[in-house]
Amino acid sequence: MEYNEERYLRQLARLFPTQASAAAELMNLSAILNLPKGTEFFCSDIHGEYEAFSHIIRNGSGSIRLKIEDVFGDQLAEQEKRELATLVYYPREKAAIALAHVSDEMAWYEQMVPRLVAVAKRAAQKYTRSHVRRALPPEFAYVIEELMAEDGLGVDKQAYRAALVRTAVESGQGIALVEALGHLVQRLAIDQLHILGDIYDRGPAPHTIMDALAAYPNLDIQWGNHDIVWMGASLGQRGCIAHVVRNCARYGNLSILEDAYGINILPLARFAMSAYASDPCVAFGLKGNPDISSAEAEMCVKIQKAMAVIQFKVEGQLIDAYPQFAMEDRKLLHRVNPEAGTVVVDGVEYPLLDTSFPTVDWADPYRLTPEEEGIMQRLEAAFTQCEKLQRHVRFLLDHGSLYKVHNGNLLFHACVPLNEDGSLKVVDVFGQKVAGRALYDCLDAHVRNAFFSDDEEARRRGRDLLWYLWLGEGSPLFAKSKMATFELYLIADKAARKEVKNPFYSLLEDPQVIDGIFRDFGLDPASARIICGHVPVKAKDGEDPVKCGGKVLMIDGGFSKAYQPTTGIAGYTLISNSYGFILAAHEPLVSREAAVAQERDIHSSRRVVERVDQRTLVAHTDLGEKLQAQVDDLKLLLEAYRTGLIKEGA
Repeated sequence: MEYNEERYLRQLARLFPTQASAAAELMNLSAILNLPKGTEFFCSDIHGEYEAFSHIIRNGSGSIRLKIEDVFGDQLAEQEKRELATLVYYPREKAAIALAHVSDEMAWYEQMVPRLVAVAKRAAQKYTRSHVRRALPPEFAYVIEELMAEDGLGVDKQAYRAALVRTAVESGQGIALVEALGHLVQRLAIDQLHILGDIYDRGPAPHTIMDALAAYPNLDIQWGNHDIVWMGASLGQRGCIAHVVRNCARYGNLSILEDAYGINILPLARFAMSAYASDPCVAFGLKGNPDISSAEAEMCVKIQKAMAVIQFKVEGQLIDAYPQFAMEDRKLLHRVNPEAGTVVVDGVEYPLLDTSFPTVDWADPYRLTPEEEGIMQRLEAAFTQCEKLQRHVRFLLDHGSLYKVHNGNLLFHACVPLNEDGSLKVVDVFGQKVAGRALYDCLDAHVRNAFFSDDEEARRRGRDLLWYLWLGEGSPLFAKSKMATFELYLIADKAARKEVKNPFYSLLEDPQVIDGIFRDFGLDPASARIICGHVPVKAKDGEDPVKCGGKVLMIDGGFSKAYQPTTGIAGYTLISNSYGFILAAHEPLVSREAAVAQERDIHSSRRVVERVDQRTLVAHTDLGEKLQAQVDDLKLLLEAYRTGLIKEGA
């Protein structure tokens, strides 16, 4: 035995100092390897739609309803199963409503708690007791363990278990017990949660989603371009701040800044209302039909225009500072002819939809006015000093990355940048020319430098790269030829507005190209798959989210209400369990209130994407590889004990 191997085994012996303890752990791990793999849940492009996202997580994309069917079948009427499902999804709210309409509260608990326990036992079937124990709320761990231990074979403990429930109710903890059981079922329905980017922008509650994710026990996040731009804003990056504020105004969601993150926009509002006082800002109408007053809408329109002009200016400055970004064509203010009311884009002259730019000095169009400079300084301070935003961004850093390889799946938000011929696109990142996985790794390192490097220059470059990742042609998060913000606002001709997708999207059905990506990322083309989002799938037009014979699964189905007219649905989720892959397409959530009071579940159509011939076990997963390595080490330790190389209890 080599020195390092013996040294390692002696360290392992400190954890398992006897043959019995090592053998017990060996038995435990070997048994776990033969359990079915846990359920993975993939979700993308949530875009601030907390209520819909929360409901999908609560109902496990319909899987909890299926468990209720498995347990009760024809024993319960359809209405009783709907009530039980809602009790699992919203236990505290539903219990309160139900109890207000019954004459005997104890009888209700005596009926509903055993039903919840039965569903929990069904959800726990493929997990070890220690795994289930970790999912239990501490205050009810003992009670729920005892209730779930019932085997239905005898009556010795019926009175004991009934007393547990009765005492919980009599001590005022009945609803809390119901809530604990509901949350347990929810947690067991999803073993690992994968968020494939774009938590932020468009919808009204990204901060609430972040708080919910922070409480989730097992998840990972692949950053989207809308996440990365908020990460840049948290560092005071001006291009990112300009977008974030403008976009909140565009969707009538300024409350995200003010109420959620405490960012004072009053100075900006005063400036916008003054600078554009008599300007109708016709090109800057609001998106998504926000439910706000006419006065709020007018303010949002003017703030949107004010921030758009500031954005054009600060982006022009950034483009000059980083010629390697190759974005000179995105500087358009100096191509405006203010007398003619036109602009030249790609050599073509177009009339402008809006010609009122009172803060632009056409002799030096990218210079901020003193008032605009003051606004940006205030916003920089507000974003960088916001404790809640900094906490949320740190969570994104701790649990996120640009991509993840997990159980043979390549997870990322948008694309692997390609050339027209399907080869990997080489991108210049501060002089380092990289493509494919090397590009992702390089960019990820720069993102982390922006937050953690001791070198000020590395932090500055990383900070500005976050802006490039938001809108640069070589960004794997953006995946288009240009961000046509200027054209979308100010030019009517659709030819000028066109944002050409990276060839990745036109080559999605080419197995040779996709297999080349798998090889670059160290994956087996015979079994690997890409799971991504970013581009809404137009389900209403018959577009299939399953590409290249199942090698690519695109799961942006329009959680964002603004995209639902495009997709025709209200989001996709993907479930990977021990039997294969299931794609769920969701209809819109009416409201949280309707879901609770009227038991209006989200209707989800489920489609089996792949069914395995033999059930996938833990042994076949990444976790299984790690556990198998531990099993092998324990076998070596036992052999060392038996041969006397290592003494027990030494």
